[in-house]
Amino acid sequence: MAITFNHKPGLVVYLTAGDPSLEATTAIAVEAIDAGADVIELGVPFSDPLADGPVIQRASERAVARGTRLVDVLKVAAEIRAARSGAGLVIFTYFNPILRYGLRKFADEAAAAGADGVLVTDLIVEEADEYLAEMARVGLAPIFLAAPTSPDERLRAIAAHSKGFIYAISRVGITGTQQSLTSDAEALVARIRKCPDAEGKSLPVALGFGISNAEHVAQVAKFADAAVIGSAIVELIEKSTADAAPKAVARFIEGLHLPAAALSF
Repeated sequence: MAITFNHKPGLVVYLTAGDPSLEATTAIAVEAIDAGADVIELGVPFSDPLADGPVIQRASERAVARGTRLVDVLKVAAEIRAARSGAGLVIFTYFNPILRYGLRKFADEAAAAGADGVLVTDLIVEEADEYLAEMARVGLAPIFLAAPTSPDERLRAIAAHSKGFIYAISRVGITGTQQSLTSDAEALVARIRKCPDAEGKSLPVALGFGISNAEHVAQVAKFADAAVIGSAIVELIEKSTADAAPKAVARFIEGLHLPAAALSF
């Protein structure tokens, strides 16, 4: 299934699988989709999440402490796919869990679980030949991160090898909420727009890192195709009970959809 954005801008929601529990993750994902999330990024908890800020680090630590493994995340993916067949579903992970699991086995089982794509946060496109071959073999979309510091040559390579969408990082550093978006974000998206994919087309661009409220989403709508919400939702889950978290996340996502007049530009 192709990854599509049904809103302007689209919404990509990141969840750390297994926090507060595997069952809760599935329930939260379903409520998030029903509230308007176009894509769920299902995060594989990792013991050393260097690219993540303290909120997602804590969630990852809690999930790891509960024994959450990659195989468990794939089971959650299958449950989400069975419950909501039309939503986009991306496995978000560091490369080490895939290596331990086996790249070919991971590709087979991620595809079987119904994932649409995979984003490996610490894998750069120049070193991804084997990974790209496996993604192509099973029909999964490889999604890469593009940063404000990425040279044009790398952006062209990212666009040429990506499918689904390109994840643009709004700033250099780790994940986490921020007060306002930097000017680097809009400039980066403009640079990505100039880079065609393998078919000579322009892929959608989703902007993440620090987007946490409706005002940020409205800003993103002016120059990107989708907003990625991560730390704000993970923190909301952290502050909720497992039973209350699904509805709390749904209310938060519903609040991100501003009236059309607020998004006009």
